[in-house]
Amino acid sequence: MKILICEDNKLALRALSVFLSKEGYETVNAVDGNEAMQLLNTNVYDLVLIDIHLPYHSGLELIRHLRSDLKKKTPVIVVSAFSDPQVQRQAYELGIYDYIVKPIDPTSLIEKIRTVLKN
Repeated sequence: MKILICEDNKLALRALSVFLSKEGYETVNAVDGNEAMQLLNTNVYDLVLIDIHLPYHSGLELIRHLRSDLKKKTPVIVVSAFSDPQVQRQAYELGIYDYIVKPIDPTSLIEKIRTVLKN
């Protein structure tokens, strides 16, 4: 299973990537919205993990692009320190699977990933 991780904090990105790789997932990393946009445009992923605050394009913009422009139903889990209820509502309206507020519990995250990838 191939997972795109969109995270501008390089330490968090590396930790997530290593953790998911050890769980048997192939990960592709994007450190900003431009890189994420290019990867979404040219590749297919089984799941996208995305932060809300990214340079160049926000997580919400990327989700909107994935759903509206690319017409892809790829599952999205938002993993963000930003916990504004209005932003969470917008993300759910765009069709995300879940919104996880950092700091994350790795066990909970892997359970959510396994559940979404089964469906």
